[in-house]
Amino acid sequence: MTMSGRLGTVLGLFVVAVGLIIWVLMGLLTPGTPEGVVNFVGSSAAGQPVNMTIQTVGSIGFGDHPTWVSYLVKTPQGKWVHNTTWQLPANTQVNVTVLQYDSGSPLRNQQWGQVTGTTGNVASLNGTSYSTYNSYAGNGVGHTFTVPSLGLSVPLVGVNGNLSLCGVAPCTLKQPHNTITFSFKTPAKTGEYHWQCFVPCGLGYLYGNGGPMSTYGYMGGFLDVVQQ
Repeated sequence: MTMSGRLGTVLGLFVVAVGLIIWVLMGLLTPGTPEGVVNFVGSSAAGQPVNMTIQTVGSIGFGDHPTWVSYLVKTPQGKWVHNTTWQLPANTQVNVTVLQYDSGSPLRNQQWGQVTGTTGNVASLNGTSYSTYNSYAGNGVGHTFTVPSLGLSVPLVGVNGNLSLCGVAPCTLKQPHNTITFSFKTPAKTGEYHWQCFVPCGLGYLYGNGGPMSTYGYMGGFLDVVQQ
């Protein structure tokens, strides 16, 4: 084979390798799971608030990664599913209830103890309003629900780790948990808005940022905002 032929082969293999890498990354960073998208459009009359209930669990208890932390969402039909892409109507108030079943710890960055981007920049913890949470007090923070492009972030206060915590999702209201509520308004502009947890909770991974933290469908997903 000539020098130019060998060079062409090398370049061809390089292009293929780059293409495979991009394909894998796009699969991780863009929405789409076997379960599809959980659709909240039409769950209430046009222009009326949408209600959404999610839960965070310290151990999903099933699937390929049963020990991983994860989010779940309750469909408008009342079924808990392991899905983190949620379709919401644009320019609409969303009332969120988070059932937080995981234990917590002090935050590495106290900025994530601030409630931002919600209605009034406040949330409610078991019925008590808060705008900031001192993660060195009580049981610390287990996770955050954060949509960076919307400036939305809510610290999800942890439960007492000495209790018998839920180990198989979905968890029930009889098990130790915190109930956190807040409201926010979806943007008028349609599109996909990435959300994630900013508490490194990938146990056993470097700095806690591997595993569930970097895998779509566990500690991050998308708000798919569409016109109603």
